Amino acid sequence: MEKKTYLKGFLSGVLAIILVAALARGIHRVQSFSGTELPRDTKIQTIEKYLDRYYVDEVDKEDMVEMMYAGLVAGVGDPYTAYMSKEELESFMEDTEGSFEGIGVEVTMDPKDNSLVVIAPIPNSPAEKVGILSGDKIIKVDGEDISGLNLNAIISRVKGEEGTIVKITVYREATNEILDFTVERKSIEVSSVTHRMLEDNIGYIKLSGFHANSYDQFKKAYDELTAQGMKGLILDVRNNPGGLLDIAVKIADELVPEGTIVYTVDKSGERKDSLSDEKHIEVPLILLVNGYSASASEVLAGAVQDMNVGKLVGTQTFGKGLVQGLFPLSDGSALKITIQKYYTPKGVCIQGEGITPDYIVELPEEYKYSVRIPEEEDTQLKKAVDVILEGLK
Repeated sequence: MEKKTYLKGFLSGVLAIILVAALARGIHRVQSFSGTELPRDTKIQTIEKYLDRYYVDEVDKEDMVEMMYAGLVAGVGDPYTAYMSKEELESFMEDTEGSFEGIGVEVTMDPKDNSLVVIAPIPNSPAEKVGILSGDKIIKVDGEDISGLNLNAIISRVKGEEGTIVKITVYREATNEILDFTVERKSIEVSSVTHRMLEDNIGYIKLSGFHANSYDQFKKAYDELTAQGMKGLILDVRNNPGGLLDIAVKIADELVPEGTIVYTVDKSGERKDSLSDEKHIEVPLILLVNGYSASASEVLAGAVQDMNVGKLVGTQTFGKGLVQGLFPLSDGSALKITIQKYYTPKGVCIQGEGITPDYIVELPEEYKYSVRIPEEEDTQLKKAVDVILEGLK
């Protein structure tokens, strides 16, 4: 009798513990589980049915389906491959044209942890004015955690109508801080090329991106400096996240001798070469690079280094050696898919590795994450000038 009472009490206790554990987890099982396999379409319909029937709030079917598409594409595990809604596609196309409404930051996905890292705030942009720096990792937009979202989905949340306010939360690794910035969106006009003549007739061109109009802007700057008697050229692609590959190839063609600028290889192994003609720069050339020189910037840097037409000064580049293709869908949305790897003229794929400069030069600690560096403090620029002057002797 005592044993039965004890056993009954023991089982009651076990059941009570299980019930408490289930309640603590907030789980209520509606029906029994089974091991029956479901066809893919049936499973999607079943999930949708359960959400319709049991989810406590109203379900926005359109948002749910859009996130399903995004999740399907995200399943390949590549931060550069993404589904884009109609609105995200429009935002993406704006960026390639060089003007948009937003806070004014160049960003990319860090493949090491799939975080959104700021390559650089655009000069005079709202982002620069509030204090967002190169290297900051955006972790929240308007208080919403953005981990798990693709690049274009995050950008569409950051961008918005001029005059509206957005709260950006960043993690600043350099100081191990989480910082909040309240930013008013503005209309951003991006000129990807600026230029000037330094002392000793050394030309300087800053190339901040590869947009649709960047080649024309570069050619105009290059021709103006040449007409002024340029004896050497410093091309600055620090904090340049890349852009349109064909524009990078056109700019490289102005600088390098005849040969392969870059070649790409797709999943079938097919190789495509982008070639330059005989015309090339006739004066000493230096490229300034850093850890935020990425993608198309690295195409240009790799061609200059491998074809021995100039030297690289700065720090190791970012290491993005992948090419994306854009595939529009009939409803106005699109897929951005990594379709190729690219290789420098000597056959090096820099994906995940980057390019090592010929002269490794660090900036002073206080300017490592700055877009604006006083010329007298720019150790990398000073080294570039010294290398050019040495070559002119």
